[in-house]
Amino acid sequence: MRDVNMSTKYDPTAVEAGRYEDWLKNDLFSPEANKAIQGNEPEPYSVVIPPPNVTGKLHLGHAWDTTLQDMLIRQKRMQGFDTLWLPGMDHAGIATQAKVEQRLRKEGISRYDLGREKFVEQVWDWKNEYASTIKQQWGKMGLALDYSRERFTLDSGLNEAVNKVFIDLYNKGLIYRGEYIINWDPQARTALSDIEVIYQDDEGAFYHVKYPFTDGTTLNGKDYIEIATTRPETMFGDVAVAVNPTDERYKDIVGKTVRVPLLGREIPIIADEYVEKDFGTGMVKITPAHDPNDFQVGNRHNLERINTMTEDAHMNANAGKYEGLDRFEARKAMVADMEEAGDMLRIEPYTHSVGHSERTGVAIESRLSTQWFVKMEPLAKQILAMQQNPDEKVNFVPGRFEDTFTRWMENIRDWVISRQLWWGHQIPAWYKNKGTDQEEIYVGEKAPGDDWERDPDVLDTWFSSALWPFSTMGWPNKLDGDFAKYYPTNTLVTGYDIIFFWVARMMFQGKEFTGERPFKNVLIHGLIRDGEGRKMSKSLGNGVDPMDVIEKYGADALRWFLATGSTPGQDVRFTYEKMDSAWNFINKIWNASRYVIMNLDDDTVARIPDADKLSLADKWILDRLNKTVKKVTDNFEKFEFGEAGRDLYNFIWSDFADWYIEMTKESLNGDGDKTAVQETLAYVLDQTLRLLQPIMPFMSEAIWQEMPTQVGKDAHLGIQAYPTYKKELENEEAAKAFKSLQDLIVAVRTIRAEAKAPMSKEIDVMIKVKDENLVQVFNDNADYIQRFVKPKSLTIAADVAVPDLAMSQVITGAEVYVPLAGLIDIDAEIERLQGELAKFEKEVKRAEGKLSNEKFVSSAPEAVVAKEKAKLADWQEKAQSTEKRLADLKKA
Repeated sequence: MRDVNMSTKYDPTAVEAGRYEDWLKNDLFSPEANKAIQGNEPEPYSVVIPPPNVTGKLHLGHAWDTTLQDMLIRQKRMQGFDTLWLPGMDHAGIATQAKVEQRLRKEGISRYDLGREKFVEQVWDWKNEYASTIKQQWGKMGLALDYSRERFTLDSGLNEAVNKVFIDLYNKGLIYRGEYIINWDPQARTALSDIEVIYQDDEGAFYHVKYPFTDGTTLNGKDYIEIATTRPETMFGDVAVAVNPTDERYKDIVGKTVRVPLLGREIPIIADEYVEKDFGTGMVKITPAHDPNDFQVGNRHNLERINTMTEDAHMNANAGKYEGLDRFEARKAMVADMEEAGDMLRIEPYTHSVGHSERTGVAIESRLSTQWFVKMEPLAKQILAMQQNPDEKVNFVPGRFEDTFTRWMENIRDWVISRQLWWGHQIPAWYKNKGTDQEEIYVGEKAPGDDWERDPDVLDTWFSSALWPFSTMGWPNKLDGDFAKYYPTNTLVTGYDIIFFWVARMMFQGKEFTGERPFKNVLIHGLIRDGEGRKMSKSLGNGVDPMDVIEKYGADALRWFLATGSTPGQDVRFTYEKMDSAWNFINKIWNASRYVIMNLDDDTVARIPDADKLSLADKWILDRLNKTVKKVTDNFEKFEFGEAGRDLYNFIWSDFADWYIEMTKESLNGDGDKTAVQETLAYVLDQTLRLLQPIMPFMSEAIWQEMPTQVGKDAHLGIQAYPTYKKELENEEAAKAFKSLQDLIVAVRTIRAEAKAPMSKEIDVMIKVKDENLVQVFNDNADYIQRFVKPKSLTIAADVAVPDLAMSQVITGAEVYVPLAGLIDIDAEIERLQGELAKFEKEVKRAEGKLSNEKFVSSAPEAVVAKEKAKLADWQEKAQSTEKRLADLKKA
């Protein structure tokens, strides 16, 4: 046996140490790295990484996302494509600024204490710290990223692209500035888009308040109307009360006026279809500066807009004596005062859905504000039209997510893109005489002259992220390099939770500015959940650090779990039991490989020997390998990585390790020529490691480097050719014959187990063959039968005198008998055979029912019907043989 540098137990720490650095040193991840396996004009294949936010360390969701991308890019590189996987990170405006402000608050200072320039310096320090951590984590995961092309959403090139897009959209009339009700984060003091708002149920109340008539009018005997509100603190912004114009109850009071409690302002009662007659009292207060629906009502009726709060949600001068109070403190004080004044009718506890900032977690305000918006309807229509063209559309995997995407685009609202932050792309807009009647606005990269003031706001993070697939490749300046070669990209991999945030925006910006879809496919995966199906979160304390998992199990075990744990679009549950299983599988591969390599000669070549030198087992394993290559490749193309994983698992664990390697021991330990079996072993192991390389790059590389046949001293597995399906390796005859041999061996082992007869116990084995072809198969492979069955005597014939007292198993084309007089309970054997017969009869009935279905027989493919008929014949034969054996035993 050869000496190998492989431990007897898989040690991921030792295997992974220094390997990633070696890959980087040898520049294996650039498009130029795999010239040896590319054709003259290799087809490009590109992926851009969804840039992680520089807000902290990567989590398991990032590990899942990047593992899938890495698998795709590694496989395509090995298949000879001109591959590019472009890395980068996102500045994540509000999220990163919130993190830095949180850190500053612990030091007792705010961004305003520092000023814009010094605060931004602090954020860059944060970015550099966490970008370094993220890159270390990418390395731990083994990601095949081309760092020479790394980008950041705030670098100068992307800033140039952002400015061009903003200016062009403005000049096309698709960006405008206006005063609207927007979502406002009072902690971050910035606007939010609709999809940056998370709704959750909060405990609150309905406050039923008197609004007295001002002219002595009565309604139902009362000199006031009853208004229910969940937010009394906004009452100082009330400018009307509205009723539905078809509500007969209130037709006589439309046009009357009432007085706002605590304030005394006289406001009119108006009619508007917005009001639902059947909800509450059918009367609502209208506060245009603090509610988006009220804003629209106010526009229709030309009502005043009165803002009652500051940017940080404290009451302003319009709130009278409550000025300076926090919004919730003001609510308590106002409620107490109304109760004392007799204006509070009653308070009803009420749980309602309240919007919260996705980033800071505070309850948002609907705030009247002047912001920049993208006019979405024209852009959405363009994308919806693109999706109707099969040659232009983005293919969603799974397809159901396109319906989700389409519904959102069909009902899209204008996108508020300005943010009142300091960290981000500053808006390229300039003002002269800002805030006066002579105000002028200029949109451009530079001020048009002196006395122009730049807009202090920055753009929404997603505005720059939406340009990621093409801005990272040199657009708008370098259109003849990476942009020309690798755009559109091939596959985007992302979670379903950011289809609206990111995928949709990349699609409409890509189409608008490049005329093409930004990616051909978008592979949607789910979320990582804990073992109970709960979303991982800090509050639940159920989060898992992928680096901790790697430290214990290794990167390849984590990658295997993530790659094969679910189907596209579905969530996956993380448990350490699954990690144990992943590690055990790798350990199985490691030990099987170690055995193979130890039994190769120094000059063994990994190749397919001449056909006349192949045993039945050799032909079978090559056929099984060939079929596995096809299934794995096909499933990768369909992004069915779980199915590909199952194909690999079954082939490696069962076919290769448990069957073929065990059968080779007969030849390897014998005195004959071992060359053919060694070459077959080496070839199958080599091809298997290549199949595994995209999923388990560390382990597969380490084993491959130990083989005596690697290509050149400094060769790396990641740039070798990926296995391909070879028609010449198809061998159904060998597959069928070997299946019969397997069935025979399993049958005898089953009999031994049921009779509690260990392998050390001598038994006679009698095989009554009905298919004459099996006589030769079993005789030619008698050595294998001897090794795996350990019979005292072996009889193989078409006519076998079967003793009355014997245990039996029926296999396709033969019956297997083991005379076991004195070793078994004959009644127990009859009971077992009756159970077998019931199973066979059930299958016969099922097949007969299927074949008696005229619709199935007439509409199913001919091959499917023929296969079902063959199954029926097989089950009928097994049932008949079992019936006969039962009859014989009952006579004994």
